[in-house]
Amino acid sequence: QVRLVESGGGLVQPGGSLRLSCAASGSIFKVNVMGWYRQAPGKQRELVAIITSGGSTNYADSVKGRFTISSDNAKNTVSLQMNSLKPEDTAVYYCKQEYGFQGDYWGQGTQVTVSS
Repeated sequence: QVRLVESGGGLVQPGGSLRLSCAASGSIFKVNVMGWYRQAPGKQRELVAIITSGGSTNYADSVKGRFTISSDNAKNTVSLQMNSLKPEDTAVYYCKQEYGFQGDYWGQGTQVTVSS
């Protein structure tokens, strides 16, 4: 069983920065894809950014140029550097790691609030 633990959320003013991190523990297999998703109140969960084991990345249009995803495949960790934050970035951010036939796993979520 893989357990994901997220850290780094909090309250930040518009224009500020935060860095989220997600570490895996438990039965560790080779991860195929790692990513970050977010869910704002009253909205569906949406993709923010993903990164493959080969280093390919994909971002939601709303965060391109402001957010950067990175990973350490040897440690099964993934991070999200968030710059130039906007109030509309406020949401609970979830880490997801995909292990192929070993399954997909989600973190518990970390709150990001952008407000003055």
